[in-house]
Amino acid sequence: MELAYIPSPSSGVIYLGPIPLRGYAFCIIIGVFVAVWLGGRRWVARGGQVGTVADIAVWAVPFGLVGGRLYHVITDYQLYFTDGKNWVDAFKIWQGGLGIWGAVALGALGAWIGCRRRGIPLPAYADAIAPGIALAQAIGRWGNWFNQELYGKATTLPWALKIDADPDTGRVAGTYHPTFLYESLWCIGVALLVIWADRRFTLGHGRAFALYVAAYTVGRGWIEALRVDDAHHILGLRLNDWTSIVVFAAAVAYLVISAKKAPGREEVVEPAAVEDGAAEEDAPAEEDAPAGKDTKAKAPAEAEAPAEAKATEQP
Repeated sequence: MELAYIPSPSSGVIYLGPIPLRGYAFCIIIGVFVAVWLGGRRWVARGGQVGTVADIAVWAVPFGLVGGRLYHVITDYQLYFTDGKNWVDAFKIWQGGLGIWGAVALGALGAWIGCRRRGIPLPAYADAIAPGIALAQAIGRWGNWFNQELYGKATTLPWALKIDADPDTGRVAGTYHPTFLYESLWCIGVALLVIWADRRFTLGHGRAFALYVAAYTVGRGWIEALRVDDAHHILGLRLNDWTSIVVFAAAVAYLVISAKKAPGREEVVEPAAVEDGAAEEDAPAEEDAPAGKDTKAKAPAEAEAPAEAKATEQP
């Protein structure tokens, strides 16, 4: 007898007249806003300008969405390009299917373009946005809850996720491990870890971002082992497990090598912010001179007075 479980929404979409409002899309959008908001605060705290993170996100977010979808479609091509499947479904991003590996990789390319246009070092920007990305993932995972997808093995735990049957997708009704919830909570923990470590050890030159990547892959490894959705396997491990191992090793290697080659943190993250600050400091010095008295205007008058006096004294 099921005494407790997490219910799934009966539908992942609500219609506002003819306009569909999809829960998956809302979770992605809210996650992006949270990432930009937190990243912006961290960027300004490090000496950057207000609005810079949002401006670069205009490049990073679209690239990230395309990259995430490409990774999913390529690694799960059988869902779209085999007999009985419709390749047009590959473009239906609202049905779910964004691979974080592709999203981060291509999103980094977009961020690099945005940073290059503003003369900003990409590692510094990545450090500022890292915990925000983790929170965006935590929020985005709830989109899987709306779509009743990416759940784990069957379980009777009190926090089990109840899934409805769907003959079209082969979904079997029952209660399963809520892997979306596990990953969401793990990502929140990763965000807090990065914020704490950044303050404690003054991380710079991309090391806060590398810590986020390393910590996330650890959690993704054990969460992936619980999932029961179809996936490619290599030597008994799911493809995403192998990806997690490789990415984790690369992130740790970067942490070690970067700490040796470039210890500490960047003193200047946005040259334009430094120039604006210097200009503001110079402005009061020029304004203090008048202080209610027009010294420049009076100086010539005072200089002319003796000349006029001498002219009147001449016979």
